Amino acid sequence: MENVWSTLKRQKYKIVGAHSAVKICHWTKKSLVENRVCYKQRFYGIESHRCLQMTPSVAWCTHKCLFCWRPVEYNEDPPLDYEVPEAIVEGCIAAQRELLSGYHGFLEKVDINKLKEAENPTNVAISLAGEPTLYPDLSGLIEEFRKRGFSTFLVTNGTTPDVLSSMDSYPDNLYITLPAPTKEIYEHICNPQIKDGWEKLNESLELLQKIKTKRRILRLTLVKDFNMGDIEGYSELIEKTNPDYIEAKAYMFVGYSRKRLEVENMPMFEDVLAFCKELEEKTGYKSIDFAKDSRVILLSRN
Repeated sequence: MENVWSTLKRQKYKIVGAHSAVKICHWTKKSLVENRVCYKQRFYGIESHRCLQMTPSVAWCTHKCLFCWRPVEYNEDPPLDYEVPEAIVEGCIAAQRELLSGYHGFLEKVDINKLKEAENPTNVAISLAGEPTLYPDLSGLIEEFRKRGFSTFLVTNGTTPDVLSSMDSYPDNLYITLPAPTKEIYEHICNPQIKDGWEKLNESLELLQKIKTKRRILRLTLVKDFNMGDIEGYSELIEKTNPDYIEAKAYMFVGYSRKRLEVENMPMFEDVLAFCKELEEKTGYKSIDFAKDSRVILLSRN
């Protein structure tokens, strides 16, 4: 019987140590082969081919979201021992290079100079799978990447406000995912595995504006027919969060989410656009950029 580890390996994850993992991002591949780039490059200047997508807690999360691409149906006990940040960072860089090694066989399609740059990543997206704040030395991990000249992105589901409030080092871009405008919708779509998940998320939202970092971003993951109503509810949560930016992004019908949702639940770009127009009317935020391929719109108060 397949378990979570064999499933992840089959899905081209490279397991690093006992609890971390790397996977080559869709947009890293697109950048190497087609010279197309991720919205992070368009919005924030991050080079897609030099982005390392990883997680220090690949099989552990406080949610089992309907829209998650990973096999949340599996239950794994947290590790008894955690690896130190330096070992994770070195292991992840080595894993990225190993995963990219196959591209040397397609140099008629790939620029060799760009591929060499990709083997020396300069940005880390700590967001691949699981909930990264469950790793106990997240600040140390961010610092280890920073020592090597990396810019840092961290995406959290907001259920660990105690971690966010006590970190010594914060990432350059700190994301909190807001998946619902109300507790009822949140519990239905996220299936929280902890008590008071909604209350903890709200505590994290209130913390966000107090955290000193380069960019504080609220990520709205939009699932058609599930969480794209109640604009008033979203606007109230946005007001108390006061992020620098909002990313309104469509759920993508990929991975194991296809076992829980239908392709019709994936919003078209026009659906996201209509949602954001309503959001603009209720908040002080305005759309300032978009990436149609990724079905994402960036909003800012400035």
